[in-house]
Amino acid sequence: MTPTSKPAVIETTDDALLGGRVHLRQPASGYRVAIDPVLLAAATPARAGEHVLELGSGAGAASLCLARRVAGCRITGIEIDPGLVGLANANARTNGVAERVDFVAGDISAPPDELAPGEFDHVIANPPQLSAAASDPSPHAGKTRANIEGDDADLRVWLAAMLAMVRRKGRLTLIYRADRLGEVLGGLHGRAGDTVLFPLWPGRDRPAKRVLIGARCGVGGPLRLAAGMVLHGEDGRFTPAAEAILRLGAALDL
Repeated sequence: MTPTSKPAVIETTDDALLGGRVHLRQPASGYRVAIDPVLLAAATPARAGEHVLELGSGAGAASLCLARRVAGCRITGIEIDPGLVGLANANARTNGVAERVDFVAGDISAPPDELAPGEFDHVIANPPQLSAAASDPSPHAGKTRANIEGDDADLRVWLAAMLAMVRRKGRLTLIYRADRLGEVLGGLHGRAGDTVLFPLWPGRDRPAKRVLIGARCGVGGPLRLAAGMVLHGEDGRFTPAAEAILRLGAALDL
């Protein structure tokens, strides 16, 4: 994939994350931010002084949520759609974090020169969740790009890009489909360890559809299956644990 040469005009809406702590302009149609990027940001164990790279940063939701929680970290996002890059940088300015949060246009499989391999303390991603062979594309190109793998950017490409950009012993964090965990673990095998799987249970006695995955590049260490978190109670509302993350901006310890 290559970035579009000219940003398209994007109709947007003004929305809020983390109970209003993050202001987000995002496309009015196509892919719309849900809870996945907020959970991804909460699960990223960044600290002040560290540099984080987000692959496929979109309008900047995950990066901005992380910047709000960890005041001293630097964050760079790479996104293939220049229109979304412009929107994300405007969102960084609106939220008062533009001095340490920046978004650039580029292809994750061939990043621009200013993003040096092995430079980042953390690399995070919410990759497209669906394989091209098993999905029908949306009429909205942006939604298709966010949800369905491209022919030249499947899950293996995303994982390879994460591993290439993080420093040795640096941390990878991603959120992905539970039914494709085998592919994720296969892509990390022999290249990352201390891997933890953190299931996100939609409700009690319901199977997890999403899993947060954390690992360290270039180290050994056993695989650990965490207890995970139940997102919804019997009344359909978010559980107190989920509310603390989604509304109050708490960290999620994997």
